[in-house]
Amino acid sequence: MKIAIGNDHAGTDYKKAIVVMLETKGHEVINHGTDTTTSVDYPDFAHPVALDVESKKVNFGVVICGSGNGIAMTVNKHQGIRGALCWTNEIATLSRQHNDANIIAIPARFTAITQAVEMVATFIETDFEAGRHADRVDKIACR
Repeated sequence: MKIAIGNDHAGTDYKKAIVVMLETKGHEVINHGTDTTTSVDYPDFAHPVALDVESKKVNFGVVICGSGNGIAMTVNKHQGIRGALCWTNEIATLSRQHNDANIIAIPARFTAITQAVEMVATFIETDFEAGRHADRVDKIACR
């Protein structure tokens, strides 16, 4: 599986741990994030991830910033993106099962690194349940 990842300065250590987990499981990771803790603007790293997911260059995206909100708002500006702000493993599961989310947004200042790694693993391993949820998901995009 191919996964794009993007982060600002708050998510650098999170990204490194997530990339190790993903590569250990045999996934290919495209890094669009910063590799330093020098202050940067999260949209610069969110848009490339969203474009990769939108164009189906990758299967999923992972984005990380301090609160998770700004980076989630940014990816969700793209058509075909369903970015889910997740801070628990249960929310990561439900975002896939019920919302067919294709990008997980992680709030680095409100989750532990181990928790973030677990959420990403759960996110990419959880299938969309479809059924009654498919009609709802079809209504999300602006047409």
